[in-house]
Amino acid sequence: MIPVPQDNSFRMKLLLCALSFSTVLNTASAAPFEPINLWPGGVPGEAKPLAEPESVELKGEHQIEIMSNVSIPQLTMYPAKKPNGTAVIVCPGGGYNILAYSHEGKEVCDWLNTLGITAGLLKYRVPRRDQLEKHHAPLQDAQRAIGMMRARADEWKIRTDKIGVLGFSAGGHLASMALTSDGKRNYKPDSKFDSGSCIPDFAVLVYAAYQLDEKNPDKLSAEIKVTDKTPPAFLVVAHGDKKWAEGSARFYIEMKRADRDCELHIFGKGGHGFGFKNTDEEIKQWPKLAEKWMLAMGIAE
Repeated sequence: MIPVPQDNSFRMKLLLCALSFSTVLNTASAAPFEPINLWPGGVPGEAKPLAEPESVELKGEHQIEIMSNVSIPQLTMYPAKKPNGTAVIVCPGGGYNILAYSHEGKEVCDWLNTLGITAGLLKYRVPRRDQLEKHHAPLQDAQRAIGMMRARADEWKIRTDKIGVLGFSAGGHLASMALTSDGKRNYKPDSKFDSGSCIPDFAVLVYAAYQLDEKNPDKLSAEIKVTDKTPPAFLVVAHGDKKWAEGSARFYIEMKRADRDCELHIFGKGGHGFGFKNTDEEIKQWPKLAEKWMLAMGIAE
């Protein structure tokens, strides 16, 4: 054991460090608001909730909060104490079967708050609905969340032209679809909640899944359509992410060919599913790189 000095000056330094760290956290973020139901009038196409009730359990070495059986999708707002006008909707991953709600959700919202960015944590419907595309219900939830952000922009102190999405794995696929959408909602819009466009102004895609066409890996999935109007994107993935690395590369290529703003980082090491910080590999620096990109693009201040 290394001896710890007991003099008063050392104790004072420890106290100042603790107070400084506490001040940074308190300055960055406030307590999250109460969750908001995305569909107060009823979830589209679903007359009754799932047979299994919604549940949350902690799993693995990092005690990740795993959410299952979501019938009532919600948006939880994390307000920055000193908002800069930018907002980001965070979409956790989980293969469209569960939601990795802590390390790909809550922790990310807290980080965004330190940048002055207002965050909205999206609890979208899982697992996959029978007889529907895996992303059908989640895309409805994401489009409603974007519309709701714009409808309540004044209340939440955000700019309607600086609303982005940040997604991990399946949540990255969801964010990709929202970003490349033609702007048509796949449900009947409600003017009270669906204000303005349902296309976000930018996206951060972290080890996004399902980007490639299953039959032709040289093409993006049919539901992801990059055009000359697609908003800017930042992508990060590991070379060691054997299943999904090529999808991020292909997305970048299509953005490049369409002359759209895009930044891609492929790290030599690192797998999949590490979220905000659960890795010792170099890819753990992705939040700082994303911050620099947002600053350079004028998205955040």
